[in-house]
Amino acid sequence: MKKLTLLFSLFFLCTTISVSAQDSVTKKIIEIGQTDNQVMDHLDILTNRFGGRLVGSDAYANAAEWVAYKFKQWGLEVEIHEAGSVPVGFNRGPWFGKLLGENAMDLHFVTPSFTSGTKGVQRGHVLIEPATREEFENMKGVLKGAWVLINGINAGWPIDRYAKGDSLRSIAKAENEEIAVKNREIMRSNWTNRTNEPMLPYNQEPALYYHEMIEAGVLGFIQSSAVPMRALYDRNLVNDPNTTFENLPTVPDIKLDEHQYKIIRQMAQEKRYFQLEFDIRNHFKMGPVKYYSVYGIIKGSKFPDEYVMVSGHLDAYDVATGGVDCGSGVTPTMEAARMIKQAGGKPKRTMIFCAFAGEEFGLLGAEAWVRDNKEKLPKISNIFNRDGGPLAPVGLNVPKAMYKDFVKICEPVKQIRPDYPFEVKEVEPRPRPKVTGSHDGTVFMVQGVPAISFVEQDVKGYNFQYQEIWHTERDLYNKSIPEYQEHAATVTAVVSYGVANLDKQLSREGLYIEE
Repeated sequence: MKKLTLLFSLFFLCTTISVSAQDSVTKKIIEIGQTDNQVMDHLDILTNRFGGRLVGSDAYANAAEWVAYKFKQWGLEVEIHEAGSVPVGFNRGPWFGKLLGENAMDLHFVTPSFTSGTKGVQRGHVLIEPATREEFENMKGVLKGAWVLINGINAGWPIDRYAKGDSLRSIAKAENEEIAVKNREIMRSNWTNRTNEPMLPYNQEPALYYHEMIEAGVLGFIQSSAVPMRALYDRNLVNDPNTTFENLPTVPDIKLDEHQYKIIRQMAQEKRYFQLEFDIRNHFKMGPVKYYSVYGIIKGSKFPDEYVMVSGHLDAYDVATGGVDCGSGVTPTMEAARMIKQAGGKPKRTMIFCAFAGEEFGLLGAEAWVRDNKEKLPKISNIFNRDGGPLAPVGLNVPKAMYKDFVKICEPVKQIRPDYPFEVKEVEPRPRPKVTGSHDGTVFMVQGVPAISFVEQDVKGYNFQYQEIWHTERDLYNKSIPEYQEHAATVTAVVSYGVANLDKQLSREGLYIEE
C-alpha cells in the first residue's frame, strides 16, 4: 500500500512539474511577445532586403536560404524540401517610363512576371491597334518602332501569345471582317441617302494582330490598368514543358495607369506628335530552376510521431515586395518558432514551422509536402495557416470535440492584449472539401486534416482593405500593421504550443462531413 501511495505521489509530482513547466513556457512566450517581438524585423528583411519573391527568382532562393539560416540559428532542425521547378528563371530589375512632348509626364505602369523587358532605353511613337486586316495593312509600314495601345482592361495577366489566345484572336478577326463589310454598306448608304447611321462596333479582343505586329517591328504593347495595378505572371510560359531559353517573349507587355492611358489614347486618336520612352529591366535566367520549401522542426518529447504545423507561404509576386501576401503570414510563423525556442519550449508533439514555396503558382509547396508525407497526415493535430492579411487573431471556430481543449489552451491569450477580444466558438461540422481552394491550408483539408485557422479582425479600425493590396504594386512592408503582426505571432506561439502539449491528439470527431 505504501509503495502504491509512493508511486501515485511521484506521478502526481511529475504531472504537476510538467504542467508547471508548460505554464512557465507560455508565460515566457507572452513576455517575449510583449518585450522582444521581432516579427517586423523579419518582415523588414524579407521584403526590403530580398523584395518580391517569385519562385524561379534569385530573391526567392535567397529568402529561402535566409529562413533556413534563421531556423538553425534559433535551434530548430531544418528540412529543405523540393517543391517544383520552372523552365526558366526570372528576375525583375527597375523600370521607368516617360511621355515626351505635349502633356509630358513620368509614366506609372507595371509588367507581369516572366514577360520581356526593353532592349535598353527605347523611345518610339504611339499607335492604336488595328481592328481589321485592312487597317493592319494600311499601318504596317509605321508599326516598326511604335508602342501600340491595345484594347481591354488589365486583370494582371499578360497577353496570351499561345494557342488559346490565337484561337480567340482568330474568331475575333473573322467577326471583324464581317462587321467591316457591313460598315462599308452603312457608309455607302449614308453617303447615298444623306443619313447618319452609326457604324457597328468591332470586337475588342486585345492585341488582335499580336504576332503580325511583332513581325512588323513594334517596340511593345500597352494596355489600360485600374489602380492599384495588378501584375501576375505568364502561366502558359511557366507551365509549358516546351518553354526554353530560345522561345521566350521578345517585346514588353506594359500595363499602364488607366488615367494616363486615357490621355495617351486621346492624343493618339487626334494624331498629335509625341513619343513614349521606356526602360524595363526584366531578366530571364537559364533553367530549369528548382525552388524549395523550408521547414523548421522542434521534435516532440513524448509523441514525436504526432504533429502540430504552423505555416505561411514564402513566395510572393514581385511587382511589389510581398509585405502582406504573404509576408504577414510567414513572418509570424517564424517568430512563433523563435519565441517557443527562446522560452525553453519542449513540446510533447513535434512542431513543424512551414515556409511553403509556390503557393501563388498553385499551392505547390503544400501539395509537395502532402504528397511526400502521406503517413503523417493522420497524426496531425492541426495546421495553423495564416494567409489573409496582417489582421489580429480574435478567436477560433472549432468542432464540439475540440472545444474544451481549445478553451483551456487559449486561456492565456487574454493576457497578451487584454484590449483585444478573443473567443473560442463551437461550430457544426462542414463538408470536407473535394478540391483545394485559395490557400495552403485547403491542401490539408482535402485530406481530412484539421486546418483550423484564427478568426481575424481589424480590431482598432485601421481600414485595412485586402483587395486593395492583393497581388498589386501596393503589397509592401508598410501595409502590414505592426501591432497586429506582433499579436498574431504571440497568439500563434501560445496556441500552437498548447496544442502540441495536450495529453492526446485533438479529436477529429465532427470536424468534417463526409459526402
